[in-house]
Amino acid sequence: MPRDRVSLLLNVMTVMAGMVMFAAPTQAADAQQPLVFISAFAAGDDGAIHAFRLDLKTGQLEPVARTDDVEHPFFLALSPDQRFLYSIHASRFGGAEDEQVAAFEILGRSGRLKLLNRQSARGPAACYLDVDATGRAVLVANYSTGSVAALPVEEDGSLGEVSSFFQHAGSSVDPNRQKGPHAHCFVISPDNRFALAADLGLDQIRIYQLDASTATLTPGQQPFARTPPGAGPRHLAFAPNGKYVYVINELSNSITLFDYDPATGMLTERQTVPTLPPEFERTSYCADLKITADGRFLYGTNRGRDSIAAYRIGQDGQLTLIAIEPSLGEGPQNLAIAPDGRLILCANMPGNNVAVFRIDPDTGRLTSVGPPVPITRPSCIQIVP
Repeated sequence: MPRDRVSLLLNVMTVMAGMVMFAAPTQAADAQQPLVFISAFAAGDDGAIHAFRLDLKTGQLEPVARTDDVEHPFFLALSPDQRFLYSIHASRFGGAEDEQVAAFEILGRSGRLKLLNRQSARGPAACYLDVDATGRAVLVANYSTGSVAALPVEEDGSLGEVSSFFQHAGSSVDPNRQKGPHAHCFVISPDNRFALAADLGLDQIRIYQLDASTATLTPGQQPFARTPPGAGPRHLAFAPNGKYVYVINELSNSITLFDYDPATGMLTERQTVPTLPPEFERTSYCADLKITADGRFLYGTNRGRDSIAAYRIGQDGQLTLIAIEPSLGEGPQNLAIAPDGRLILCANMPGNNVAVFRIDPDTGRLTSVGPPVPITRPSCIQIVP
């Protein structure tokens, strides 16, 4: 082979080797930096979905993109294949008109979103979304009117019109907050067979069977389970082992443990614990709760005391308080736990920031990683590993 061609070949091989050496650390860095989508619950130019990269080692959030063609994106939900993001959309949240559910395609690891379409949520103040394990159905809870609905998902990730709808009815003991139904979350069971709706206005957990293939809901064998009177159930979470359901109660500042029967979807109440210290006498309302993937720790937020209550989950599912830590912002609205279980993010909505805490793997205690990140009215956090 001529000397000049040998020289050229060696140069090309050197460049290619350098590219490989450069690509490996980049891919490793991406693996250490999940995408984090955070909704800004506001109208007009302030309403947005922000995208960040999360450094799992330092806990730092780096902004990478912003999606503006959405207003009042109160809640977000991620498809199981992590290709699509669903959001509440409303030009005027909680008004006379029904809210919408927006479907977005996630454009790779860029953090950018492409709007696919929007469909009616069939109710005002839509406040919660969940996507089934097959990615074929999106569920929505409507707070103001107290209804729940299911929307089918098309092959391209876009949404069809509501295919199943249920209007709750009744009231409970609080004359100010429980004059009528107020569905506040709608969560699908780990086996994808049932969906549970916490209704703050009724003090009930409504139980539905789910056929994800047709996005169809049917009332369960046990139509509902009751929480303590005046509790005001807001959000709920299944234990990773599928045996327990934990409900955070907005009005009574407490968390209720239910035993869960995966064969029937039935719930049996077993324990209720406070989220506030006994000496606290000012007004406060719970909002969200999350459980670590190993099922050892549970965290719940207090808006008013502006704190995160941490609990250890026993072998029998019962909760023992670890500590109540400041949320580093006013009105902690939503929590999200990083994929490795070592970080928890807290959206302080009226405080206009997101705080990141490190989770001690032995004790469950929280330690701030640094100053909170300023964001306009953050209301929901979704993490793409």
